[in-house]
This record gives sequence, C-alpha cells and structure tokens, in this order.
Amino acid sequence: MMKSTRLSDANQKENPHGLDVKAMYNNHDIQIMIVTIEAGQSMKPHTTPCDAIFYILEGTATIHIRQETENQKTGTMIESPADIEHYISNSSAERTRIMVIKTGRK
Repeated sequence: MMKSTRLSDANQKENPHGLDVKAMYNNHDIQIMIVTIEAGQSMKPHTTPCDAIFYILEGTATIHIRQETENQKTGTMIESPADIEHYISNSSAERTRIMVIKTGRK
C-alpha cells in the first residue's frame, strides 16, 4: 500500500543542534530527514554509527567532513562515512534545506 508523507505533516525530530529537523521516513535500515538550516546556523560537530548522505534541496551549505570543508549548492549529493566527525553550516544569507539519509543503521 502506498504511503505518502508531506513535509508539513512530518514529525519534528529533537536534535542537539537546535535545528528544524523533520522525520520523513524511519525504519531499522534507513532514516530520511529534512533539515532546515537558517542563515548563520550550524550543526554541532558529531559522528554517526552509520553512513549519511546529504542532498541539498535548497540553498548553499558548507559541508565539513573530517578536515575537508566544501561549499555545495542545490542539487549536490555528498557522502559521509560512518564514525567520521562531520557537520553542516550555513554561512549564506539564505535558508538551506537538506535531505539527510542515514543508511546501514546499527
């Protein structure tokens, strides 16, 4: 049976970053969230025990993985391996919206 989830109806996910995070899909293998990062906001550096994929839906984001830092724009996908420190920041003047997909969850 088809199941659809609208962003406006998705559950808010509590997070240590203080960001707007909506849980779009969640099961034992995969988690999909939409993260909104307003101008000047940033995640806190952290690690996850699973691989993460970031797809920039809107705006420009600065992706930090280990010592690598790159500015990326709408339409870009970035892979972040498990157990590696990473975070995303927004130094632009516009909102950034990112789809975060966590796979291989333990």
